[in-house]
Amino acid sequence: MILSDLEGSLFLVRHGETEWNSAGRYQGAKDSPLTARGRAQAQSAGKALAAWIKPETPVRAYVSPLGRARETASLIAQHAPLTIHIEPRIAEVSLGCWDGLSMDEIDAEYPNALTGAGPHDWYFRSPDGETFDTALARVSDWLHAARTPAIVITHGLTSRLIRGAYEKLSASKMLLLPVPQNGFYQLANGRSEFIESA
Repeated sequence: MILSDLEGSLFLVRHGETEWNSAGRYQGAKDSPLTARGRAQAQSAGKALAAWIKPETPVRAYVSPLGRARETASLIAQHAPLTIHIEPRIAEVSLGCWDGLSMDEIDAEYPNALTGAGPHDWYFRSPDGETFDTALARVSDWLHAARTPAIVITHGLTSRLIRGAYEKLSASKMLLLPVPQNGFYQLANGRSEFIESA
């Protein structure tokens, strides 16, 4: 079910698939370009957003400063005209020295660091990465100041934190939220709903 409040909505988009997504590398604050599939995902999101929102004037877009999000924004803007605001507070969570590594490489270089970790709380076990509390605080700070309606182009882990903060979920629940790349979430009235674009 699609939520009805367009004026009060945030439309949360994860960037399209990247080369490192495809290779199983965790990007964090590092970057890799979109794959052909990722570019198609971004184009599909742009078409779906334009068809559903029907913008008569450019729509405000909060965009992570990382290249994969900016590339996604430029592809979406071919279909839904955007007024882009680069927003550092919605950049992906940095894994510090783990940025760019695969799970096998992390396990080999940092023995036992992942022992007992849950599905996604392992991101916050890096010896010099961002902590959960720090990442959630910056995302929440942005969320309280964000103007609506707006499109938000961000990342997998950060999008979990945004939705979790918006819906006031516990840390364990927000880290288990799905982060598909074939659509976007509408956040309105304290809830979120997924809208498939392909």
